[in-house]
Parts: sequence; structure tokens; C-alpha cells
Amino acid sequence: MAAPFFSTPFQPYVYQSPQENVTPFQILGGEAQIVQIMLKPQEKIVARPGSMCYMSGSIQMENVYIPENEVGMWQWLFGKAVTSIVLLNQGSSDGFVGISAPSLARILPIDLAMFGGEILCQPDAFLCSLNDVKVNNTADQRARNIVVGAEGFLRQKLTGQGLAFIVAGGSVVQKNLEVGEELAVDVSCIAALSGTVNVQIKYNGPMRRVVFGGDNLVTAVLTGPGIVFIQSLPFQRFSQRIASGYIPKHEGKS
Repeated sequence: MAAPFFSTPFQPYVYQSPQENVTPFQILGGEAQIVQIMLKPQEKIVARPGSMCYMSGSIQMENVYIPENEVGMWQWLFGKAVTSIVLLNQGSSDGFVGISAPSLARILPIDLAMFGGEILCQPDAFLCSLNDVKVNNTADQRARNIVVGAEGFLRQKLTGQGLAFIVAGGSVVQKNLEVGEELAVDVSCIAALSGTVNVQIKYNGPMRRVVFGGDNLVTAVLTGPGIVFIQSLPFQRFSQRIASGYIPKHEGKS
């Protein structure tokens, strides 16, 4: 069992697998966090490409294609990585690996065994994992920004009984919904939720505005039971704010 993600930064966590193996890890920093994972000899983690920040000398890194992680031609065509990196401790003593968030994001440890073996996440939420974790990426072949169900905006599904680390932007709030309890959330602010949560989509304006984009135009009405992780600063919103504040220089001016 992993400690709650909202514990004090730098506090050591301990994960105990269903096979009774114990793995210590730490989540470092306040923004753009790093998770440091201790690996015993012959232990390994699987991570997204480009996420390794540092590692001890006994760790070997290899870029591999993992058949269990369901990716395919659509992901390749859309520029998504279809491989993962495997970091294996080949030494005779304990080693460590530092995995960094790809942006100004917080890292959440998710013990899938506590979520019934399944959790739905925003695209590219997966960072790394220990033990039995399978990543299923679904391609969005519909028109951009049109959301017709949970699969329309939570396009990454993690299954298994292991420990997964996912990322969420800005500050993160965890909501534990009771049976029948409802919560309305902007769809872009949903980082992840358990599979037991029922999702209904509500459009807050004409469909033409939804198609061409806008703020708070699509709301998800979530009904418990289950757990929801809400992010205050989705990456898409963050990147849009940067783009809107950029003023290009005009050529020819002195």
C-alpha cells in the first residue's frame, strides 16, 4: 500500500506489493516534482521516454517496446511514443532512480490494488510504474475538443495490481465520492478517476462553441462511488496561457 499522495514532500513512502515486496520512494519538490525510487538488485521500473532525471551507477536503462502496453499505428501517426524505458538494477546492492515530471506538475502514486485494478487518466498522465501495471492508450479519432463520454477526455487506462505514478498540473485535490454523490468538474481539470465513478457530459453552450474551443464549455457530472483527482492547472490550459501572452516581434522595426 502506498502512502497518500498529499503527504509532506520529502517524506519517505513505502510501497508493499501483493507479493509482500517493499519498495521505498520519495516525492521531491513542490512544483515540477521528482520521484526517487529505491531498487533492490534485479528490481526494475518502467517509465515514459525522456522522464529519467538521474540514476545510480548500477542501473541499466533500455528503450524497449512492451507488448502489454496497448499502443499502435494511431499513436505512432500522431507522434506518440510507442516504446517505454526499463530501468533495471544490475548491481549487488540497492540502487535508485530519479524520474521527473515533464512539466510544472505534481506526481501522484496510485496503488492500483486499492482502485480495483483500474483507473482512468488524462492523456499522457502515466509517468512510471512498479510491478504489474498495464498502460492502454486510446486514440481520439473524433473532431478536436468534442467530448461524448469518459473515453473522450480520459484516454489513458491503467490496469493491474502494481504501483503507478501519474502526473497532474498545478495543485491537486482528491475527492472521495459516496454512493450517489454528485460533483461537477470542468473536463480539463480531471486528472484521473476510479472506474466506479459514473460520468455524464454537460455542454454549457452551443455546439459550435464547443467544437472551436472555449473555457468551461464542457462539464463532467461525476456520480459516486469512487475517487476523483482534480488538477488546478491542466497542461493544455497552461500552454494556452503562455501562447496568448506571446507577442511576436515585427520584422523591419529598429
